[in-house]
Amino acid sequence: MHQQAFQDLWPEMYSHCFGCGRNNKQGLQIKSFWDKDETICTWTPRKIYEAGVGILCGGIVSTLIDCHCVNTAIAALYKAENREIGSKPFIPYMGGSINMKLMKPIFINKPVVLKAKIKEMEARKAIITCTVFSGNSECAKAEVIAIKAPELTWINL
Repeated sequence: MHQQAFQDLWPEMYSHCFGCGRNNKQGLQIKSFWDKDETICTWTPRKIYEAGVGILCGGIVSTLIDCHCVNTAIAALYKAENREIGSKPFIPYMGGSINMKLMKPIFINKPVVLKAKIKEMEARKAIITCTVFSGNSECAKAEVIAIKAPELTWINL
């Protein structure tokens, strides 16, 4: 069965994020999917995201984690409510905090794989854990707090 990425199901007004927006052609355009009880994202780096020679910039790593985890929180709440992802009313979350530990270099010549799990889900926030791999190496870990936002947050900015 073919799964659609979470990001491809969000309403247009939420699809311009640098990290996960499908309509942001200059962005990273990550794609997140369910894999049993966790979510997975495989993203291919480009040279423009290089920090040191051949190594992915830490800020890009942080963006990948933030967007994958926030999308995980949104998808998890849809799942908990037994609703189709992206159905109305939309459930927007925003990144509240990221506690990230970079353990090894993440190389730009290999796909980056992010695996995230919901650690805790409350009425207005979700805590998500994320592990980042480069090849077969575990390179970063993070804990993200995603905050449930009023649906009109982005419209009223």
